[in-house]
Amino acid sequence: MTRIHTTAITLSCLLGALPLAAAAQSAEFGPDQGDREFSISGTGSNDRDFNSGSFGVTGDLGWYLRDNMVGGVRQSVNYASIEGADIEDDFWNGSTRGYLDYQFLNDRARPFVGGSLGGIYGDGVKDSAFAGLETGIKYYVQTKTYFLARAEYQFFFNDADDADDAFQDSGAWAYTIGLGYNF
Repeated sequence: MTRIHTTAITLSCLLGALPLAAAAQSAEFGPDQGDREFSISGTGSNDRDFNSGSFGVTGDLGWYLRDNMVGGVRQSVNYASIEGADIEDDFWNGSTRGYLDYQFLNDRARPFVGGSLGGIYGDGVKDSAFAGLETGIKYYVQTKTYFLARAEYQFFFNDADDADDAFQDSGAWAYTIGLGYNF
């Protein structure tokens, strides 16, 4: 093989690889300021005999105020079927809240912390306001698509005077796992 022929083959391979390298470098994960996001998450539980259980669905719609800060609205709907010694009943409840989250890192894995404020209503719960602290992680599997895991601590109150004591006395944990998309 001649030296010119070997050089031409090497140069052709390198030039052919340039579009692939450029595409690999331009694949940024996650949102930019001004983007929106939508996610849908689920949660569930049951007893060991599957006689009693619950499930819930949560949808989020958010707007990126900055590349790493998202604010939005979240709606949850939950159903529980309780069967016990003296009770057998079905309960529905829901919650609507605004949220603000700050995301750390700028890669595929993006842990976040934030807070929410809203209301809870329905069967089996006392209609009330609540505030919450939350943490979680978004992991981007595509440039704009992510898996989501979140834990929220919510404390319930009826008026501002109750809010101070409510954090310690009437809190509850909420966990969700889901999928989301930036657009």
